[in-house]
Amino acid sequence: MENKTIKTVLMAFGVTVLFIGSAFGQSQNRQERQKPPTFEELIEEMDSNEDGKLSADEIKGRLKKDFAKIDTDEDGFITAEEFEKAPRPKRRERRN
Repeated sequence: MENKTIKTVLMAFGVTVLFIGSAFGQSQNRQERQKPPTFEELIEEMDSNEDGKLSADEIKGRLKKDFAKIDTDEDGFITAEEFEKAPRPKRRERRN
C-alpha cells in the first residue's frame, strides 16, 4: 500500500511540474510575440542581397501585405526611415 501511495504522489508532482513549466514557457513566448521586430532584425533576417534595404521580393508576412503603404517614396524598397514612419498594426483587444 505504501509503495502505491508514493508512486501516486510522485506522479502528481511530476504532472504539476510539467504544467507549471508549460505555462511559464507559453507566457514567455507570448511576450516575445508582442514585441515587434526592429528594422535591424528584419534586415538581418530578410535582406538577402545585403543592400540595407528590403525589396518586395525579400520580405514576407504582414510586412509584404503592407509594402505599398510603407514604401512611401515608391522606389520599390523599404528603408529604415520608411520602416520607422510606417503605420503600426492595430492591436487586438484582449479577451477576458
